[in-house]
Amino acid sequence: MQRLLKRLTLKEDPSIYEDKDSHLARVLTVKDFLALGVGTIVSTSIFTLPGVVAANHAGPAVVFSFIVAAVVAGLVAFAYAEMAAAMPFAGSAYSWINVMFGEFFGWALLAEYFIALAFVGSGLSANLRGLLSPLGLTLPKALSNTFGTDGGVVDLIAVLVIALVSLLLSRGISKASRVENVLVVLKVLAVLTFIVVGATAIHVQNYVPFIPKYHLNADGSAFGGWQGIYAGVSMIFLAYIGFDSIAANSAEAKNPGKTMPRGILGSLVIAVVLFVAVALVLVGMFKYSSYANNAEPVGWALRQAGHPIVASVIQAIAVLGMFTALIGMTLAGSRLIYSFGRDGMLPKWLGKLHHNQPNNALLVLTIVAIIIGAFCPFAFLAQLISAGTLIAFMFVSLGIYALRRREGVDIAVPAFKMPFYPVLPAIAFLGALFVFMGLDIQAKLYAGVWFIVGLVIYFSYGMRHSYLAEKRLSKTDTAAKSASKVADSTVEERD
Repeated sequence: MQRLLKRLTLKEDPSIYEDKDSHLARVLTVKDFLALGVGTIVSTSIFTLPGVVAANHAGPAVVFSFIVAAVVAGLVAFAYAEMAAAMPFAGSAYSWINVMFGEFFGWALLAEYFIALAFVGSGLSANLRGLLSPLGLTLPKALSNTFGTDGGVVDLIAVLVIALVSLLLSRGISKASRVENVLVVLKVLAVLTFIVVGATAIHVQNYVPFIPKYHLNADGSAFGGWQGIYAGVSMIFLAYIGFDSIAANSAEAKNPGKTMPRGILGSLVIAVVLFVAVALVLVGMFKYSSYANNAEPVGWALRQAGHPIVASVIQAIAVLGMFTALIGMTLAGSRLIYSFGRDGMLPKWLGKLHHNQPNNALLVLTIVAIIIGAFCPFAFLAQLISAGTLIAFMFVSLGIYALRRREGVDIAVPAFKMPFYPVLPAIAFLGALFVFMGLDIQAKLYAGVWFIVGLVIYFSYGMRHSYLAEKRLSKTDTAAKSASKVADSTVEERD
């Protein structure tokens, strides 16, 4: 048992990752990371979740749900900023966990980006269909919905956009970042336009009561009171996966010690302000119950308020802007899968680069995300992403304690450090745990199922093929041979 525990907690040498990732071109600046972070955070979520969470859980108090989620995300963001500054490796939390805790614990993160990519693709599809519907352009239900949902077979638009983004990224990250920067500016302008135009249609009575009375929904979930706000926090939290996508690309950052903290913390601040403003305007325009089962509440609210042209323009930009989230998720996910292949935890061809791009990993991510997006409903995906994100956040927060002991030893002292150490990392961990406990029971169950799947993959493949294990075995063999030679020479001397 002790031998197995020792094997599971083998830790990677950070210098190995530095060497392996040295072939990735360091071309991304603070501007690129702000665009990547804002583009990923301010994506499908801002155009869908404020209405959904208000209708299902919190009412106008959805604003508090966003703020509480932002506070927890902000605490964890400090930990991410220090980790990314100290260890700018591809794979972000997975690579850091390998160095701090051991390779076994990184498995919890693998499903996160497969699911996130499918989620954003589904949201983009819903908004694009909402935009085209008034023009009389509709797809049959079989090609509009996921398998088994309202007569659906496959969400064709989601499949096509995921494949298109993958093709763009296979051509190089510099080209993708230029597209990202332009689309993020357009998307922020669209959000600001909604806030300004929507504010003219606010009816103060829609805010009363701001915190509705608590009761249970038909499915057993909470509505109203602090319980509803708490349920909203857990659902909303998936929006903040964006700064993890920044960290996943830190191996391609210029001057990561300064670039990464500014990109992570800056994008989070911008995103929180926009989220809160959109939520306030949205629930002020119409009674929160109007947004039940509405996948495109922003466009719907503008059309109902008598602004159909503005609604169409904003939705058109929003759909284009959702490509930025797909770019961010695809970039981060492909780097994560590349990291697993790089370490031998998955087939090693996934860790190969083509023209300095992890295109093998990109191909696998695209295929799996398309399959998941074709079969899994939107709300189901939202819960699963939150679970995976929160597990990563808890590990990274605790990892700061292990990191501090090694800074200046085998890891360089970073230019940025998490403030109020050792108190803040513990608060960040407890905050992430608090949000995780509020997740739907199904999300926790499926997170447990994925953990079991990870165990099977690890023990059947990763444990026997990881480079870390091979390296340790090689050292053991070398030491054994040296000891054998010493023993043989001693015997010869006695003879």
